[in-house]
Amino acid sequence: MMRIPNPRGSAFRWYRRYNPRSESGTEFEPRLEPTETYVMRMNLIGQIGRWAVLGLLAWMPSLLRGAEPTAVWRPPVCDVLPLADHQVALRIDGIERCRWHHGPQYPRPFFFPLLGPSGEPLTRMGHPGAENHDHHRSVWFAFNDVDGLNFWAENQGTQIRQNYWYAYRSEDPEALLATRLGWFDPEGKERMATDLCAALIPLDAGQYALELQIDLRPGPGREQVVLGKTNFGFLAVRVAESLSAHFGGGRLTNSEGAEGEPAIFGKAARWVDYSGPVAVGQGPQRQTVIEGITYFDHPDNPRYPTRWHVREDGWMGASFCLEEGFSLTADQGLRLRYLLLVHRDWQTAESAAGVQDAFAKRPPLRVRKGRPDERHRQFVVERANDE
Repeated sequence: MMRIPNPRGSAFRWYRRYNPRSESGTEFEPRLEPTETYVMRMNLIGQIGRWAVLGLLAWMPSLLRGAEPTAVWRPPVCDVLPLADHQVALRIDGIERCRWHHGPQYPRPFFFPLLGPSGEPLTRMGHPGAENHDHHRSVWFAFNDVDGLNFWAENQGTQIRQNYWYAYRSEDPEALLATRLGWFDPEGKERMATDLCAALIPLDAGQYALELQIDLRPGPGREQVVLGKTNFGFLAVRVAESLSAHFGGGRLTNSEGAEGEPAIFGKAARWVDYSGPVAVGQGPQRQTVIEGITYFDHPDNPRYPTRWHVREDGWMGASFCLEEGFSLTADQGLRLRYLLLVHRDWQTAESAAGVQDAFAKRPPLRVRKGRPDERHRQFVVERANDE
């Protein structure tokens, strides 16, 4: 019999099959049929195809929503949100807790509001009963005597302004902000330079801490700055009217167990506290809760524990130069660290001691230039023990 070539390769083979339609009835016709191996292979390919279709149908909803990212992004607990009009919000769990204002229209930057656990402001803009104290802007840095110039009061021709921001850092367990401030005299010369770092630290029950660090030095090209003897400066806090001991139902206390302005003014203490009633809610549901601000000095600060300038009308400030002045040089600057604890209820010595201890152990903040491996970061703000 003549060999017939197989046009389909080894997957098929020829068979001789009886052909009943032949004229003689005894002829055979050649027939090309698949091998068993080929049949098994095709069955397997069919199964794989069915699995692929089922997988595609299961994945289709994700395909319609868009491609899944290779790494899942989750929002940090704490974040820094730059806003229009020279403002920066510091938030915890997406809720604003305080805001930094550094617009050129102001004689100096400030934080406002400083919101309590209830969401109501615990600080205010200005004095409740004296328009000549409008320089009391919530939480602010100022000083009464810098080389004989007044950077505390209004309309002196002096200005503290933000030259630029170094870095914002949104992460856990804190949100960080770092800026460069300049203290300018009436002729526009920068008498003193300041690096300001702020850390927003969440605590339990809606409480939090605002840690503030300033590094002061003479301005560019200057060898020395003299800080005069004064009870005004550096960090001041004007509390809400309801927290005031005079205008509201508040209490002014300190770490030494003293209460009231006469017992606290000019005295050394590790911390002072203003607490009082805060109105929350609206209409028939309006009620009062007790909240407050504890202002801590840091053990590493020169002249610790500091002496305090406080008033029953609702303000408090650490008076670094209350007893004597201080000189800054190009080689020897001044670092001051403070902490504002925003809390529920009346402050107690036991509760404050725990916060004081944690603050004392916490490393300072620093600003450095970004490394080559830190892409798109000109500067970095971090704790001094960070790698």
